[in-house]
Amino acid sequence: MSFRLAERGLAVDHVTIWRWVQRYAPILNERLRRELWHPNRSWRVDETYVRVAGNWTYLYRTVDSAGDTIGFMLSPKRDLTAAKLFLRLALSGAGGIRPRVINVDGHPAYARAIDDLKLSGDLGRRCRCRPSAYLNNVIEQDHRFIQKRIAASLWFRSAGYRRAM
Repeated sequence: MSFRLAERGLAVDHVTIWRWVQRYAPILNERLRRELWHPNRSWRVDETYVRVAGNWTYLYRTVDSAGDTIGFMLSPKRDLTAAKLFLRLALSGAGGIRPRVINVDGHPAYARAIDDLKLSGDLGRRCRCRPSAYLNNVIEQDHRFIQKRIAASLWFRSAGYRRAM
């Protein structure tokens, strides 16, 4: 950036640019936060199998009724602990928006996890757990595309998370 300013005959020190970042970044952040996507309050939760480093693991996913992804998690097990952890993770990634209804398949761990999260106060008391395979078609159909994309990239090499820099 200072190179472009130098082309125009302006001498700007890197400290000046840092001060501009400190001054204007919070303002930009505030303006952009208003424009970010917020999920609706009807969620679909499901899991599917994927191969990670040669082992089959569960890919937990949640989407809103429009099909927009709210959260996902890889887990070696499909039990109550994994379901609770995943729902907490999805709630933290939803930008403070609590679901009105969570549509799940017939897996009993989800109903118990939702009840536990209601008792702990993480979920609202009025949130309903609705076991319905039909209403989960949005996420069930999306699993096909996830599987296809993962298979095309020759599966995952590890379960570790790497930040893109």
